[in-house]
Amino acid sequence: MSDHLRYYAAACQTDLPNPLNRTAMGRQVDHFLAMIDRAVLGYAPVAPIRLVVFPEFGHAAPIYPTVEELRDRLAVPIPNEHTDRYRLKARQHGIYIQTASFLEVDDRYPGAVFNTTCLIGPEGLLTRYRKVHPWIPWEVHASPHDLPGYTEDLFPVADTAIGRLGAATCYDWLFPEAIRQLALAGAEVLIRVSAYMDPWGATPPMDWWTIVNRCRALENLAYVVAANQGAQAAHYPPLAGREAAWSWISMVASSLRLTRARAKRS
Repeated sequence: MSDHLRYYAAACQTDLPNPLNRTAMGRQVDHFLAMIDRAVLGYAPVAPIRLVVFPEFGHAAPIYPTVEELRDRLAVPIPNEHTDRYRLKARQHGIYIQTASFLEVDDRYPGAVFNTTCLIGPEGLLTRYRKVHPWIPWEVHASPHDLPGYTEDLFPVADTAIGRLGAATCYDWLFPEAIRQLALAGAEVLIRVSAYMDPWGATPPMDWWTIVNRCRALENLAYVVAANQGAQAAHYPPLAGREAAWSWISMVASSLRLTRARAKRS
């Protein structure tokens, strides 16, 4: 990154009802594009906004319990009509957009659904990051690490006009080894798209959100730009009820053990 380059990044939070089917995703994208306009134009007198980041599951959360239902109702290929709209918006403002995650299908991996965020710039679609550490058991989408014959870069980094950018998603950030892969690939800005919802991840005494973001920045001597979901629980199943929310906490220890074992194998 050039020493003289100085810009602002906008980490956007959202509060939108989750789509029940893929046809409703355009509504989310309409809202996100308007947020980009407000951020870029609103801050223009102060400093240039060159990077805009949206949270995990902003397009759609995996609200159905099986991969088959997600593929049938919510999953989309990449690129798609929505990434095309982001590309036009990035070109309009001369910015880079780290999208909210999509539930992605890819014909090369039959039966799999990925949790995927895309980096899109004026040049077009630059990288897509597929979450390596799904939060078992709620997130039923696949980790690319576990697919036989998967040869794509697990932790892609893009060399852009605003520096080398690398992204990882939510639970990935609890594993220093994962984010270190981005740093070793030269990332200068580490981007986090996330869905840490209260009560277990974003507020004291379990405020992993702040602690983990600061630790990964310190360990890797890099900037961190992190966008977390701001949705009401009522808009974000299965957190609609207190019992459901607290039941997630009991899953964390076992899920942590499983995903750390996966990280060690990689």
